Amino acid sequence: MIVVTGGAGFIGSNLVAGLNARGLQNIMVVDDLTDGPKFKNLVNCEIADYLDKDDFRARVQRGQLPRIEAIFHQGACSDTTEQDGRYMMDNNYRVTLELFEYAQAQKIPFIYASSAAVYGAGPNYREGRQFEAPLNVYGYSKFLFDQVLRQRSEQLSAPVVGLRYFNVYGPNEGHKGRMASVALHNMRQYQQEGAVRLFGGWDGYAEGQQERDFIAVDDAVAVNLYFLDNPQISGIFNCGTGRAQPFNDIAQTVVNSMRALEGLPKLSLAELVAQDIIRYVPFPDDLKGRYQSHTQADLSRLRSAGYEAEFLTVEQGVANYVHKLYAKERQAKGT
Repeated sequence: MIVVTGGAGFIGSNLVAGLNARGLQNIMVVDDLTDGPKFKNLVNCEIADYLDKDDFRARVQRGQLPRIEAIFHQGACSDTTEQDGRYMMDNNYRVTLELFEYAQAQKIPFIYASSAAVYGAGPNYREGRQFEAPLNVYGYSKFLFDQVLRQRSEQLSAPVVGLRYFNVYGPNEGHKGRMASVALHNMRQYQQEGAVRLFGGWDGYAEGQQERDFIAVDDAVAVNLYFLDNPQISGIFNCGTGRAQPFNDIAQTVVNSMRALEGLPKLSLAELVAQDIIRYVPFPDDLKGRYQSHTQADLSRLRSAGYEAEFLTVEQGVANYVHKLYAKERQAKGT
């Protein structure tokens, strides 16, 4: 049996689908369905069992789980604005530590979700302690367990891989609310208002020119599965594309993809701004000093570990995402 924690969530449900695509269905999904509609992410997946996260945690502590072949630990509070440090450290750090210790005792491969938030404001996004300075308690909760892995890396009894996700986007993120990707927010804004909103200039960047390393969820899943296939590898690895692209690229791709579906011609960024289809809003005061204006994964370690696949660009991945969302919505409406 393969365990996927956070399996009804965004990356988790896509990972379950990725395992299904390999013919694997003996999967235990662990999650918290207090947000009930999140179950929809699993409707098209095949799993063997579901456990509430608290029940699963108790069973881990009592050693009452069936034989497990691998654990993909995707479950976490991913709200980077959450200020309840006590909750964040228990939910993100302590649970990960407990699962890690169980996996080591049972000699189970353990692949867990870390985050690019550990790097803080950068500018270096390389897997080294000297480059890590999280800006919020979410980033610190991820950072702290990464230090545990480093401290114990010479005494591992089973492989452990931490993947530092950069800005992941794609299907099944609708439940994330404000923490959903800018691609989804832009699409919803365009559908509702005929325009999209981006942050104005700040931190030395022009309007909409803050840059992130945006990675399609299918690419993130492929990296996870690579390490499942290569249990001889342990360590902490960036999970991004190695490219920094501005938020303007996301907005332009979303709008032009929607326009193409409407039979309308593509427009340049200047034309979209001139026609008030892309609008800039003042940069929020509460994010100043706590915001990553530029991220770009250094892929040296990932490539050295043998991962050779190319990653989708924003123009490729976001266009694919928009078409999938559009098709899903039309199907739901019966049109």
